[in-house]
Amino acid sequence: MSAPAPTPIPLITIAELRQHHSQLVRLGLASHPSHARRLLSFLARDPDSHFPYAARLLAHHPDPHPALFNPLLSALPSRHAARLLALMLSLPLAPDHFTFPRVLPGAAPLLLVAQLHALLVKLGFHSHTQSLNALLAAYLANARPDLASRVFRGGGGGGALDVVSWTTMVGGLCKLGLVDVAREVFDGMPERNLISWNAMMSGYVKAGRFLDALEVFDEMRARGVEGNGFVAATAAVACTGAGTLARGREVHRWVARSEIRMDDKLATAVVDMYCKCGCVEEARRVFEALPAKGLTTWNCMIGGLAVHGRGEDAVEVFARMEREGVAPDDVTLVNVLTACAHAGMVSEGRRYLDHIVRRYGVEPKMEHYGCLVDLYGRAGQLDEAKKVIDDMPMEPDVGVLGALFGACKLHGDVDLGEAIGWRVIELDPQNSGRYVLLANLLATAGRWEDVARVRRLMDERNVSKEAGRSVIEVDGEVCEFQCGSLSHHQAEEVYAMARDMMRRIGAEGYVPDTRDVLHDIAKEEKETPLLYHSEKLAIAFGLLRTRPGDTMRITKNLRVCRDCHEATKFVSRVFDREIVVRDRNRFHHFRDGKCSCKDYW
Repeated sequence: MSAPAPTPIPLITIAELRQHHSQLVRLGLASHPSHARRLLSFLARDPDSHFPYAARLLAHHPDPHPALFNPLLSALPSRHAARLLALMLSLPLAPDHFTFPRVLPGAAPLLLVAQLHALLVKLGFHSHTQSLNALLAAYLANARPDLASRVFRGGGGGGALDVVSWTTMVGGLCKLGLVDVAREVFDGMPERNLISWNAMMSGYVKAGRFLDALEVFDEMRARGVEGNGFVAATAAVACTGAGTLARGREVHRWVARSEIRMDDKLATAVVDMYCKCGCVEEARRVFEALPAKGLTTWNCMIGGLAVHGRGEDAVEVFARMEREGVAPDDVTLVNVLTACAHAGMVSEGRRYLDHIVRRYGVEPKMEHYGCLVDLYGRAGQLDEAKKVIDDMPMEPDVGVLGALFGACKLHGDVDLGEAIGWRVIELDPQNSGRYVLLANLLATAGRWEDVARVRRLMDERNVSKEAGRSVIEVDGEVCEFQCGSLSHHQAEEVYAMARDMMRRIGAEGYVPDTRDVLHDIAKEEKETPLLYHSEKLAIAFGLLRTRPGDTMRITKNLRVCRDCHEATKFVSRVFDREIVVRDRNRFHHFRDGKCSCKDYW
């Protein structure tokens, strides 16, 4: 009768493992597969220290089998996995169908992948589908789509390709930025599963081609394919990127009709979509209806309220989050500070920073200091903002300095702004916005020679000013307008409406704000460029296509200028429209001649 096995105990240290192993040896159980696997799984936690022990255990095992090696191969870093595979071959022990799928996915560098490829062919696994798929993934992970494509084409001749092979190619090519090549592979797929559809959609989303992602989503539904939460989340993110609320609502309705479970990832995507498409109330309704809320969903709701200028609502949601026992993280802290900054809640922001750091042990990072500088800077407390930078435990990055730079421009501190501005330009020399901001600051002081110096530096460095672009969605149609340029098929009508719009609001008391026009030219000449700012053209188009009482939603790539902000307030009253503008920093809700930001932006 064999001795009973020792009761398994948690193995925490190598000393405990050695003691447990010696017991198994004395009892003659060390070679039992379950005990051996347990020992090996512990050793895999720290391969740098424990690999020799694991190798000896396997080398002296009386009945080695690939099933002992394979789990360890997938758990080890590539250099140790290669050594373990060499040991396996030296015993000699032939790999089985599970070996290469375990060792290849993490293989690096490229030379190791090539060696494993040669071994795979030599041992006759080149027609084994799972091994082939792992090889494709390894070449793509090592940024060699050419070699992956060669394997892929060769695999097709042997009939070894399956839907995973095709999907691996689509996903890998997308990650390498080869989205059009991936689409060619996707279009040629003999069959697709939900992972395939989502891989192509995700590839387009990561490439910023949101409408293409929605086109794939539409094709999937047209073919009668039932979606899941992953596909729905990707579609929602695509709607967010495209700024198309109509499509976002359509995706949300499809989720409800399809009875797809609203897990944390999908809930966050839908809440984020509504927030970033300008419908924070709809985001709030989705949020409140969730039976359970994860940290990312709480963060998304707080952040959404923050960028809409709803600071008090944002901190109220944070207080609820605490009451429900959800601990904040560094993202929460960024969102709470942003909420306070956009709402002018300076003392509250400082208090929340101290509270979250002290109670939850969240260590302030660069982005938190940037938020704090922004908090003080927006409120005009430039000395406090500068003190934050001076007292930081690390060197400020361009984001932190940029927050102070923007505040100097906002409050007209030319001396401090100029000093910080040159530092920012040297840290971020290819960002045209930095030069423009400095030039505008200097222009307000009438320092035209220094303005020209900034312009010359831009020319010397081949830095071009980023054109303002505004996107508006009307009746499901998304149209883009660029500052000073209009290629729209209704161009003449849009320009005519823009001129009429400016004439009518001028009659109601609007006066053009020309402070941000750089050139030292006559007043009438300054006013002309303001007419062709992209958001004014988008608003003019919206007026042609909407009726009084309707809502227009516009997304701009830059921060809205003071003149357009003032003009939009007048348009909302004179033409009876609600206008929601999402610029680079936040949302502005214009209604009845007022803006939700209360001119604090």
